[in-house]
Amino acid sequence: MLNAKLGLSAALLEINAWSGPLLFESNSDLVLLWYLGGHALASLLLAAFVQGLLPAARVRPRWATLLLLAGFSYAVPIAGFVCVLAGALLLRFYKLPPASGGFESLQLPDFDPHLRSQGVFRQAGLRSILNNSQVPMHTRLGAMVALQYVPGRVASPLLRDVLSDPAEDIRLLAYGMLDNQEKRINRAIDDELQQFGQATTDTARLAAAQRLSDLYWELVYQRLALGDLRQYAIDESLRYCEQVLAQHPASAAMILRRGRLRHEQGDYVAAEADYRQAQALGLPATRVLPYLAEARFEQRDFAGASRLVQELSAWNSLPRLRPIVDYWTRA
Repeated sequence: MLNAKLGLSAALLEINAWSGPLLFESNSDLVLLWYLGGHALASLLLAAFVQGLLPAARVRPRWATLLLLAGFSYAVPIAGFVCVLAGALLLRFYKLPPASGGFESLQLPDFDPHLRSQGVFRQAGLRSILNNSQVPMHTRLGAMVALQYVPGRVASPLLRDVLSDPAEDIRLLAYGMLDNQEKRINRAIDDELQQFGQATTDTARLAAAQRLSDLYWELVYQRLALGDLRQYAIDESLRYCEQVLAQHPASAAMILRRGRLRHEQGDYVAAEADYRQAQALGLPATRVLPYLAEARFEQRDFAGASRLVQELSAWNSLPRLRPIVDYWTRA
């Protein structure tokens, strides 16, 4: 609590201490004692006055702060008295400007226990971990195991990249995972071929044909079939797709599938016709426009590809395509 009387008394005592030579000109010892006593008392009163100026948090413990201020004022005549008073006034009335660019508090996201099943790895970092031989082996093996939670379209190229890895454990694990994926789809194809051959009704036969087209397409889409096997899978998927469309010509999903297969064969004109037909039958533009733009790009119609990609910019719910849309929009 500020007490102005203490400050005024300290100032008067300090002035009075210096009046000793005027009162005791003939006795130097009395002058010294008069000054030391008056100066000491003035320093204590000044320290008490200054404590009232300072914030409470800066004067703890109170007795130690009081002695420190009084000692500094007493040890340095005049200058100490003035500096203690000036420093107290500066701390009380001068406010530092707020720091710019300070940290902000953010609310932590809710914990989702379902994310634990996906492991600690994310798709963005898997490639850098797997392709870096300097990463510890247990970390790379953990990244390989995490690929089982990654879509096959993403996992298969990553696994093929490490087939030539210098670490034998990594190579064997990659071979095994690719082989298991391919065998799983091939077993499903064998089962569906039996169902297709044993079907006694057109409905069962068409359902088996659609599943076969889906399975052969998975071999292509997941890049599990390469070279001649890939071409065979495309041809078989297209053959069964045509059988379904012969009975259900208005199936937008199967028409889109046929367009994708023709696209893979390099027949971009026919593929584009299928894409437009699928969109006319009700498929959302966001599902069709990327393939149309890709077909135009493959035909070196860059203006047409840019126009189609710019149509996608109207949709904000395409995070994976956003970098492509931004690139073609700026081009």
